Amino acid sequence: MAASLAALSCSRQTPAPQLQRIAILRFENLSSDPSLDWAGRAFSEIITRELASTPGVYAIPFERLHGPDQSFGSRPLSAPGISAERTLALAVGANRLGYGEYALRAGRIEARLTIEDPQTGETPQMLTASAAAGNVIDAAGELARQLSGRAVPYLTHSTAALREYITGLESAEPQERAARFEAAIADDGGFAPPYLLLAQALVQRADRPGAAALLDRALAQRAAMPELERARFAREAAALRGDNAVAEQALAELARLAPSDPFVWRAMGQSSMNRHAYPQAVSALQKALAIEPDDVAVLNQLGYAAAYAGDLDNATKTLQRYAALRPAEVNPVDSLGDVNLLFGRLREAEDLYLQAAKKNATFLNGGDFFKAAMARLMTGDVNGADGLARQFFDARAAAKDPLADFHKAEWAWMSGRRKEALDGMLSFARSAEARPVPELASQAYGQLAIWEVALGDRMAAAQMAQKAALLATPGSAALAAIARFLTQPPAPAAEWANRAAQMFPQPQQKPLRDLALAYALLAEKQFQAAAAVLQPMYEATAPTVDDSLPFLLAWTGLETGKPKEAASLLRFNPLPPASGVKPFGVFYFPRLFYLRGRVAALAGNEEQARAQYRLFKQLSGDLPLVWAEEAAAAR
Repeated sequence: MAASLAALSCSRQTPAPQLQRIAILRFENLSSDPSLDWAGRAFSEIITRELASTPGVYAIPFERLHGPDQSFGSRPLSAPGISAERTLALAVGANRLGYGEYALRAGRIEARLTIEDPQTGETPQMLTASAAAGNVIDAAGELARQLSGRAVPYLTHSTAALREYITGLESAEPQERAARFEAAIADDGGFAPPYLLLAQALVQRADRPGAAALLDRALAQRAAMPELERARFAREAAALRGDNAVAEQALAELARLAPSDPFVWRAMGQSSMNRHAYPQAVSALQKALAIEPDDVAVLNQLGYAAAYAGDLDNATKTLQRYAALRPAEVNPVDSLGDVNLLFGRLREAEDLYLQAAKKNATFLNGGDFFKAAMARLMTGDVNGADGLARQFFDARAAAKDPLADFHKAEWAWMSGRRKEALDGMLSFARSAEARPVPELASQAYGQLAIWEVALGDRMAAAQMAQKAALLATPGSAALAAIARFLTQPPAPAAEWANRAAQMFPQPQQKPLRDLALAYALLAEKQFQAAAAVLQPMYEATAPTVDDSLPFLLAWTGLETGKPKEAASLLRFNPLPPASGVKPFGVFYFPRLFYLRGRVAALAGNEEQARAQYRLFKQLSGDLPLVWAEEAAAAR
């Protein structure tokens, strides 16, 4: 080992790829001292971080490298990288592998790094470095600088902080991870990575105030951090505060500082989707794909972005590429169904959904049968849609889904048989209450309350909402709370806003508060006030997250004299949820056809208006709702 580490760095000239996606794997400890094992991950971490801003190089970070662990079978994080991480690196698209070893000799730590082209098996670079014993940071930094003259210094000079961080990074125990990260911060308050990982863990535990306080601690040390880390913190802190403008600025700064990081471009793509800036989303996601061409998650995201940008051809080709890369997967076929449905190609969408279901009937718990049924229902063929829906019900019954009868009641409502839906849902609620399965009973009573509000029977709605609240569990509490909120007596918009603030007082409850307030105002036909609540929700929410918002906002637009804005919001169809009907679907389906009819009538297209009204009346069925649109469509 001593002789080999002393060998000079050599380089075999082979053509380098235009963009190097390099994975620096965990180094192997060749010394006889197991207390140095932690340094194996430290070498990988330091070199990867120091290359993060290098143009033309994407140094694949630890979190990305270990993302596919579940697919390939987890190996110990402390195992040598060449044996434990090679497959993972190839799975995430690495076109260069870096693996190495280290040992102590004559009071110094000596390390060797081999760079391999996995396609050819050639090793175009073998680099060596040494430093004083225990000074892993300098040894790893020397290797990074040999790889690129643009490498930047590591984020700490404290070996103690580094060791605590690395030990936490490789720990599978959340409490130990947190303790190690806190210890790393205590050793070096300006050391950025442990702050971010701790903050993310707090967010996952729903402790947003704790995460915000931690980021404030970090930002107090910003002067000790490089630009890239400051931008990362700025983005995380802005996201926690809900400050989208600052988060956007931070993302732009991250893209400038780390242009080869695909996750920055993915985040920019999602941010653009949230703002409905679809061409910008397409551009950002294409940049992410230029770095990781075979990332099917980005291909899927790009397919939807292109569709919402109005480019069906690009969306189709993108998703077909995804399907070609993963021919055994069902998701690209399902996504192709979605983009066809968005554009109103309902027969094509139905066929693709059925292809997906045939490929794997258990995908999305049989949800592609439901999607196919919805595609048929939107043509007005209720009988044909019923036949497809039965396949969904049969799949759920075969899987012993306790919600099978719940789904049947939902379908009855969606397809215009509202009396049957009310009876079926009430029967299910009582059965679930008697078994007892309180969460399912609460969910059913909550749905009944929402339907009764839409039918104009506040007294019946209040009774159902009370039952939902009494039986609520953590899984049904949000629905039960909104149902109870909606059943309160009529009031002016300002009073509804006060009620919402009282029922949902916590900052983290703002999304729930806004949603409840918007539905309450719509239920009372206070459209101007509802629009003021819905507009910021729409502006910050991608349609792939909630595609009901465009239809709700279009509704308020038509009721407040903004038909042009409404028309643009009604362009695409809503995507059917694979899990069945959404609880608040009554607020926009089948209303969307009525709204399109009004837009067509205002534009002077009477034939199209009649067709939309006819479909609306057909799917409205046997019980008119409180807004009396059924009568308006009949005139």
